[in-house]
Amino acid sequence: MTAKVILNPYSNRWNSKARWPEAEAALKAAGVDFSLDVSERKGHIVELAKQAALQGFSPVIAAGGDGTVGETVNGLMQAAGQTKEAIGPFGIMPTGSANDAVYSLSLPTDLGEAAKVIASGKTKLMDLGVLNGKYFVNNSGAGLEPYVTIKHEKITFVKGIARYLVAAVQGIMDKPEWYGEIKWDGGEYKGMLSLITIGNGRRTGGFFMTPHADMFDGKLTLAYGYRATRLGLFQALPRAFKEGAGSYVEMDGMFEVNATKISVKLDKPSPAHTDGELFPEWMQNFEYEILPQKLKILAG
Repeated sequence: MTAKVILNPYSNRWNSKARWPEAEAALKAAGVDFSLDVSERKGHIVELAKQAALQGFSPVIAAGGDGTVGETVNGLMQAAGQTKEAIGPFGIMPTGSANDAVYSLSLPTDLGEAAKVIASGKTKLMDLGVLNGKYFVNNSGAGLEPYVTIKHEKITFVKGIARYLVAAVQGIMDKPEWYGEIKWDGGEYKGMLSLITIGNGRRTGGFFMTPHADMFDGKLTLAYGYRATRLGLFQALPRAFKEGAGSYVEMDGMFEVNATKISVKLDKPSPAHTDGELFPEWMQNFEYEILPQKLKILAG
């Protein structure tokens, strides 16, 4: 069966387009029979993925970064409609900057090895997250995290993971904060908030925002908290690079819990994102849930 590759040329500031010949050669060397569609505008990836699924292409492969992965899966979910069956198979050729979903899935970032994983045809059933009807593969968030994403999109003088770090410093200096109410399975919180991040995967933008998340456990991981000063936030920043002991979620005022459903209500609008893609409007109400074993991911 013919695969469909959906290429986001803009991913990683056009580096995805520059790497396409390498990705194309890797897929051909691995024996993957495919046709190519190239995204031309915002929202086009969703349309292309939906069309590919409805036309019977299999697998559908995202060539880009985390945003490309998320948008492709949203297209697959639109094509699937109300079915309760798992969607896919779905593969990733990682040509983005952070490639956080690939990291969380323990998939190779080398394009040659990634193509071999796709060619193997072996799948695993992984979970998908949902925020207000939009699906995400790796991560979503409100508060400081998407505020940093806004900063990140404006930075042109730094490349790669370093750009996320510069954006984080800029965001902390602005110190946005909210008063909010969070409810989840068997728990709730009311109070000030700097950060609300919801992970299906462990890492986003190179930071381990939900370091104990697991894409196969049937739950979302919620990390939230408040640091009253810029110094407190800067003290947390280096610990967000720690995946194991010493993570920022162990600090005073920071918390991490697992849940199947999460609701967030804020006193004022906040930016929001899924898989690094910002919502066009700022939001105050967030409804999250997990869809267990919903995506057939090509995992070798």
